[in-house]
Amino acid sequence: MTDLHGTATELLQRLIRFDTVNPPGNERAAQEHLADVLRETGFDVAMLGSTAERPNVVARLRGASDGPTLALISHVDTVYATAADWEHDPWSGDIADGFLWGRGALDMKSQTAAEIAAALSLTAEGWRPAAGDLLIIVLVDEETGGAEGAQWICREHPEAVRCDYVLNEGAGSVIEFGGRRHLGVSIAEKGVFRFSVSVDGVAGHASYPRIGDNALLKVAPLLEAMRERQPAFDVTDGPRALLGALGLDATDPAAALEAVRAADPFLAVLIEPMLGVTVAPTRMWASEKINVLPAVATIGVDCRVPPGLGRDVAQARVTELLAGSDQDYRLSWNEQVVGNGSPIESPLMDAIRAWAAVADPQATIVPTIMPGFTDSRSFRAAFPDCVAYGFFPHRHMTAHEVAPLIHSANERIDLRDLGHAAEFFRDVTLRLLG
Repeated sequence: MTDLHGTATELLQRLIRFDTVNPPGNERAAQEHLADVLRETGFDVAMLGSTAERPNVVARLRGASDGPTLALISHVDTVYATAADWEHDPWSGDIADGFLWGRGALDMKSQTAAEIAAALSLTAEGWRPAAGDLLIIVLVDEETGGAEGAQWICREHPEAVRCDYVLNEGAGSVIEFGGRRHLGVSIAEKGVFRFSVSVDGVAGHASYPRIGDNALLKVAPLLEAMRERQPAFDVTDGPRALLGALGLDATDPAAALEAVRAADPFLAVLIEPMLGVTVAPTRMWASEKINVLPAVATIGVDCRVPPGLGRDVAQARVTELLAGSDQDYRLSWNEQVVGNGSPIESPLMDAIRAWAAVADPQATIVPTIMPGFTDSRSFRAAFPDCVAYGFFPHRHMTAHEVAPLIHSANERIDLRDLGHAAEFFRDVTLRLLG
């Protein structure tokens, strides 16, 4: 075997040094580098994009006979970084204290590097799939929704990226609970049902505070209702299985969550959004002039709904939540996207469990769902029979360490985990494609 860990490390350092902050992205230089690396090892490589500066890389290694297509996908665009807030420059790729530092070290240039390093180690040995194809798909524009990345390529070039199995981002850091280690596999993503809540008042001159009816003050009970609690739970298959794996009673999610909160408050913060509809007020509009009492005040609310559930569930839960405020309001739905998911059981899940049994035998594989979204949603929509999971396994960094670093300062990855993940991608490829 080639130096899998070293290759992954070198690739990640090089990728971090490409500034691909989105917007604007400017991913082309990074994509050209990856395309050259893959082409040199025998992959058929295409660069497909809606604009010249933002191509997606699609690299295929064809098998000896027909079989499933495994797609290892990732994205190379990142969110911004303020260098003054970092201990190491966010585009340095520095190695210090056993970590590789930089924007994208976790989200998600590390997965790009690990997936490609795994593929290179296989092709260096002359390996080709015995049955089926291996696809390496490196996308652009994920951080702003994927209009030029996953959404575009699945719509405009579906045959280029059609696949049976997808491995993407979304889970894999260590969850420690009850004296046991667990590795989450993201099987689904919540839907987005954003809405606005408006209340009415009467305008007036602000120098006479009681001359009108200040609508802005009337939103306080609604904000308080959303601050005090989240809606009642709607537990779907993935979180139900997760609670069971943690040794908790999934038939009583409220009690299960309280048990987690008592043992590990931060873990409860990560698990609670998986259990049902969530609401988070994030914006507010009222008077356009500082000296006018507003006649209307509006709150913008980010609402996420468990996969497969629709607006009827969101409406019922929001109505329940706001009923206790005793404040009249008008509710308008601004965005409605039903969540997506894949079955818990599949040959891909079997391969993940088989790898973990050897590589990390103390760990239990558990299903999770993403409160947010990834490019997996585009592949599930385009190819309904495709099984897509989010999984980048760690052995050393826990969910407590990883979650606060995503999109934050001092993003970094334990180099041991980078190599560990590369070993996984190599192993799962061999298990599925022979």
